[in-house]
Amino acid sequence: MQRKMIAPAAGKILIAEPALNDFYFKQSVIMLADHNADGSLGIIINKPMDIRLSKVIKGWGGFNPRLFFGGPVSTDSIFFIHRMGNRIPGAQKVSEGVFWGGDWNVVLELMLQNQITMHDIRIFMGYSGWSAHQLDSELTHDSWVVSTLTPHQLFYTRPSGMWSSLVRNLGSHYAIWANYPADPAMN
Repeated sequence: MQRKMIAPAAGKILIAEPALNDFYFKQSVIMLADHNADGSLGIIINKPMDIRLSKVIKGWGGFNPRLFFGGPVSTDSIFFIHRMGNRIPGAQKVSEGVFWGGDWNVVLELMLQNQITMHDIRIFMGYSGWSAHQLDSELTHDSWVVSTLTPHQLFYTRPSGMWSSLVRNLGSHYAIWANYPADPAMN
């Protein structure tokens, strides 16, 4: 049975098809923060880096989460998603229970007060962006599958297993993808 297509929108996720061999996007899961006629913006949510927050904020002594690679655009900037809602002024609701950005100084203060855990926030270096209609074109060429994700899946699923876990949730039509090797030449 063919899976019903979901339209891209803020809060939806993009699951890379297994043969997408792009250096940045191979077996990526991207959460869209915005999708409109002018283009799309999202962050790769399953690519942790070997960099902690204290490495980019000198002298930082609070909660020290691992940073994630959000995409190849503006890699010298920090972006974040969280479950803190209006506790962080300026946060934008992306989907039920998931928020984008807000006042970074408030985030840092909440971290110093141990009021944010690794299950409340993900911090990213860079983002992924598409110009007007570019993502729609990639969807037409089956580079991505649009799906949904719960806040629990986002903040509690191990990043290394997220792509295959979400592929399995797509149903039998996509079952063969779940065991697709990261490097098909090594199969």
